[in-house]
Amino acid sequence: MRRWVFALVVGVLASGACAQDAEIEAVIGGQFEAFRAGDVEAAFGFASPFIRQVFGSAENFGRMVEGGYPAILGAERVRYLGLREAGGRLLERVEVRGADGAIRYFDYEMVLIDGSWRINGVWPVEDQSVGA
Repeated sequence: MRRWVFALVVGVLASGACAQDAEIEAVIGGQFEAFRAGDVEAAFGFASPFIRQVFGSAENFGRMVEGGYPAILGAERVRYLGLREAGGRLLERVEVRGADGAIRYFDYEMVLIDGSWRINGVWPVEDQSVGA
């Protein structure tokens, strides 16, 4: 009986983690889709209130992504490599194949705001072996 209860608890915890992973991937994926469609306003909608305040407008946000993250803006393929906690932050490692064919890695910081996941920052990862 004790093993059955343990297995049930592990299963429930794992299914909750899988649901969280899927929700986070859907948010990040939604932003990539918005960028592909040229809809910077929709892409900005996936940002946390902090990011929205920092950039002030979708136009400013779009200019920052265009200038600093062209691989994200023109992503041809996205692969999710894993969610982890680091330094009190929840990070999703993402592999991106840019329009130039090069593979790059980014960490997406995710925050839960009023029951919805939002992107709170994105950082390029030079050494993808760390973390994920």
